[in-house]
Amino acid sequence: MSDLPPDDAARGSAQAGDGRGDWRQRYDAARAQGVPLDPTSEPVPGVTAYPTSYAPDHLLVTDGGRAGELIEILAPAAADFGWGIALRNLDGSDLELETAYDRARRGRERFGLPTIYRVDIFAQPSPDRDDQPVPPIDAWRLLQRARARTGIDLEGVSLDHVLSVDPFGRTNPFGRTNPFGRTNPFGRTNPFGRTNAPGTDSYLEPGSGGRQVVQYIGAAPEPRIAVAEGGRRPVVAVLDTGCGEHAWLPDSIVTRKPVFDGKVIGIDDDTTDPEALGDVSGPFDGELDASAGHGTFIAGIVRQVCPEAEIISVRVADSQGTMLEGAFMYAVRTLVKWMVTPVADGGRRIDVLNMSLGYYHETPEDVLFDRTLSRLLAIARAAGCAVVCSAGNEATDRPTFPAALWNWPGADYTVEEPAGADAAPHVSVGALNPNGSVALFSNIGGWVRTYAPGAAVLSTSPPFEGGVQAGSRDDRGGMRRETIDPDDYTGGFALWSGTSFAAPHVAGRLAAALVPVLAESDQPAARCAAVMTEAAGRPLA
Repeated sequence: MSDLPPDDAARGSAQAGDGRGDWRQRYDAARAQGVPLDPTSEPVPGVTAYPTSYAPDHLLVTDGGRAGELIEILAPAAADFGWGIALRNLDGSDLELETAYDRARRGRERFGLPTIYRVDIFAQPSPDRDDQPVPPIDAWRLLQRARARTGIDLEGVSLDHVLSVDPFGRTNPFGRTNPFGRTNPFGRTNPFGRTNAPGTDSYLEPGSGGRQVVQYIGAAPEPRIAVAEGGRRPVVAVLDTGCGEHAWLPDSIVTRKPVFDGKVIGIDDDTTDPEALGDVSGPFDGELDASAGHGTFIAGIVRQVCPEAEIISVRVADSQGTMLEGAFMYAVRTLVKWMVTPVADGGRRIDVLNMSLGYYHETPEDVLFDRTLSRLLAIARAAGCAVVCSAGNEATDRPTFPAALWNWPGADYTVEEPAGADAAPHVSVGALNPNGSVALFSNIGGWVRTYAPGAAVLSTSPPFEGGVQAGSRDDRGGMRRETIDPDDYTGGFALWSGTSFAAPHVAGRLAAALVPVLAESDQPAARCAAVMTEAAGRPLA
C-alpha cells in the first residue's frame, strides 16, 4: 500500500502496465501532469504572474483552521464560471506531534503538522444563471477570480504545481528531466557538426556533459570508519525516481520502499518503476524514458562521497521526472512525521534530505503554499535533519522551490526558519564544471548557497539497454566486435550533468561529517545539526 493520495497512486498504477502495455497505457504514462500557466489570463490588479505549470482541475488548501472560510470564498468565485467545488483531505490525518521546533518557536509542547487538502473543481451550471456553456476547468482562473472578488490574499490556497527533477532549456520547463531532453541525443545524421557546441546546448552532447555510457575500473566505495556497538551510520533520504539495482547499492545500504504507519512512503508500483524498467511510456521505440536511472545515479553519488551512509530511497517522480506538488508535500510530511516520532514508537532518525527537484512559483513574492513546505522543512531541520536542494538548470537567477525556501539576502518574501543555533542547515546547490568553473546551465543568484561538481559526473546506472544499437558490428573468431552502444548501460555506470547531481555531492559531504561523530555512539539531533552546519560552511576544496 502506498502513502500517496489515492488519485496519484492510481495514476501510477494505471499508466503503463508492465512497461510493455498497450498504446493507451503508454500514451497515458507520457501525458503531462499539468498545463502551462497563462500569466495574462484572469488578470487581477497587483498580481503579476510568471510562467509555471500546474494541475488545472484542483487547488490546494493547507490552512486547516481556515478551510471552511476559504471554501466560502472560493465557492461563489467558482459559481461565476458555472463550476462547483469540493474539499477533500488527502491524508485523513490530523496528528499532533511534539517537536523541538514547536517548543523553540511557540513555547508549547504540542504541534500539528499541516494537513493538506485538495479543492476539486467540476462543472456545475446553475439553472437560474446564464453560465452555459461552462468554460474549461482552470484552477488559476478560479484562484484569480476569488482574489478579485474579495480583494484579499488567499493565504493557505495555491495551485498544485508540477515539480520536475531539474528541468532544463524551456521557459516553462516541466517536460524534461535532468538528461536535458533526450536520453541519447543522436537526432542528427551526423551529430558532430559543431567543433565546440555553443551555449547550454553543449551539455546535451555526449563528450560535453550529455548522458553517456562509461566504463569504471576503480574499486567500489568502502566504509573508512567502522561503527561501534551503540553507534550508527548517517542516514540520507533521497526523494526522486527511486533506486534501481546496482552492486554499489545493495539492500544493506539502500532502503527501497520505506514503510511508516503501515504504508509505503511515496509511489509503490513496480509496473511503472523508471529505475527498473527504463521504458514505460511513449512509442514502442526502445528509447529510455527521460528520468530513467535518475534516482540511482543520485544514490551512487551519495555512496561515493559517504560510503558509510545509509540511503532511504523515496520514489516521488514518474518516468518523465515529474510530480504534483500536493503528492510531493504528502511524502515530505510523512517523512517528517517519521523522523520526529520516537524510535521506540517506530520512528527513524534521518540526517539529510536530498531533493534534486523543483519548480518556479508564478508569484514568488507571496509564496503562499510554499510557507507550508517551508514549515515542514523547518520542523525537519529542528529535528537535526539537513535539507539539500538542487538549484535548477535554467541558467537564470529566478528562484526555484524548494531550493530558495530560506531567508536569503535580497529575498522578497520571508519563510519560517527554525529558531536557535542548533537547527540543521538548508542548502541550495548549483553545479560546477570539472575545471571548477560554474556550469553555464546552472541557476545562480543570492538564493544559491553553494556550488558542487555537477557536470560530466560519473555515477551508477541501472543495467538499462535501450533501443539504439551500436553503429557498426563485425564478429570475428567467435567474438562479438562492435562500436560503443550509446544507450547500453549494462556496464552499470554513466556520465551525466545537472544540478541534480551537485546536490547529492553536498548531501554526502554533510553525512560524511557525521561519520566520526556517530560511529562511536548516537548523538542528539542538536549535536548532529551543529556538525552539519559547520561542514556546510567549509569550502568544497
